[in-house]
Amino acid sequence: MAQARRGRSSLRQEVADEIKRHMLAHRMRPGDLLPTESELCATLGASRSSVREAVKSLAALDIVEVRHGHGTYVGGLGLSALAESVTFRGLLSPDDDFRAYADLVDVRELFERGNADGIVAALTPAHLDALDDLVTEMARHPAGGEGFTAADRAFHTLLVEPLGNDLISQLTQAFWDSYATVGPQLDLVTLDDERQTLAAHRAVVDAARSGDASAFAAAIGAHYAPVRGRVAAARGAAGRP
Repeated sequence: MAQARRGRSSLRQEVADEIKRHMLAHRMRPGDLLPTESELCATLGASRSSVREAVKSLAALDIVEVRHGHGTYVGGLGLSALAESVTFRGLLSPDDDFRAYADLVDVRELFERGNADGIVAALTPAHLDALDDLVTEMARHPAGGEGFTAADRAFHTLLVEPLGNDLISQLTQAFWDSYATVGPQLDLVTLDDERQTLAAHRAVVDAARSGDASAFAAAIGAHYAPVRGRVAAARGAAGRP
């Protein structure tokens, strides 16, 4: 039975790879309609069950989108599957409960601090005003509440948006979502900590508005420094090096 499952899994992957090759060969883009199930079966020489399983696996990765009653389309190619995988890794890390969270902090800071020159150069007065408005919006809501969290996410999304790099934007959102989910589960984020983030966010905007990339990079580092401190303290308390 195990061998049969491996065989089905291998066949499903082969059919999924053929569907992806079809999309590439025909230069398809998100929203384009794929051939029908019958057409895929005929083109790929695969059974209906194999095609259905392959399409289901591709849909889970947002490579295709199944619209019941309408057909199968090229998906939005988002990174939701990556975010879920990274989140689960952070929640299920028996060797070191805090290592995965520390990795998330590293990646988030890397995107923002590593692109300091480009971000500062690309942020327009309208972007800066919008960032200020988001900090004000955060202050209107209880720390840790839905409104606070939504404004915080929007702030970091907008911060990298002017770079015009869709991959960085999507990865920023994916890693932010994972970070926001894992932190509370590890009891690393307190309400006082989240209140302090208001000042950190304002400092980031002020530095960006000054046009000083070095000051901006320093403000980003200062924003993440308290988180690093909490992770280090928690690892030390748990006997981790």
